[in-house]
Amino acid sequence: MTFGGRSVLVTGGTRGIGRAIVVAFAEAGARVAFTYRSSVDAAAALENDLRTGGADTLSFQGDAAAMASATEAVEGVTGAWGRLDILVNNAGITRDNLLLRMSESDWDDVLGANLRSIFNFTKAAYRTMMRQRSGRIINISSIVGIKGNAGQANYAASKSGVFGFTKSLAKELGARKITVNAVAPGYVDTDMTRQLSDQMRKDLLGQIPLRRVATPGEIAKPVLFLASDAASYITGHTLVVDGGMAM
Repeated sequence: MTFGGRSVLVTGGTRGIGRAIVVAFAEAGARVAFTYRSSVDAAAALENDLRTGGADTLSFQGDAAAMASATEAVEGVTGAWGRLDILVNNAGITRDNLLLRMSESDWDDVLGANLRSIFNFTKAAYRTMMRQRSGRIINISSIVGIKGNAGQANYAASKSGVFGFTKSLAKELGARKITVNAVAPGYVDTDMTRQLSDQMRKDLLGQIPLRRVATPGEIAKPVLFLASDAASYITGHTLVVDGGMAM
């Protein structure tokens, strides 16, 4: 899978899965832009690493839940590179708590970062891809959107909403040769899972047939597949990458 000459925009690209996706596209020859909200040092370090490796890259700081930030990033990419071939909607947060203790802001913040951000960036990229009559949109969901999880009603609702959005947009955009798919990761070795207690981690691994969590790179590879020519006849699909957890 090579992406020479293609322009990619990844939201939430400085850490974990997002960073792995950015790096994987750069290594495959793409021009890669990414967004971030507050990780200024991490964004600068990532840009430096990519440019040292010979990649053409851009970064945009802003709130993915704000339409103005999405518009700025998409216009920045198309202004610099003339087109936007691949959009990866990865930005997301958690604000975990039992519903009884969950505040309205916890609900609103998670739905904004995880679901409204996908609306914002897809809408901002919509006309560009339609004019091109080509494009790939990959939305990052979660196994929690399929199975649910106690204490994550807000996160599960946001990630479940990604599935319906993906299917609907696939039907809207298919005639323009634009595919829209989703990836639903299981548990991944990120800052969040490293904070789990030994017992919680043991219980978690017991639910996964492969008996381990994924690396961020193991989520990036399916994203690249869905963005590649090899997936040209796949749209409206959710690719579950969870080590068999959802079986």
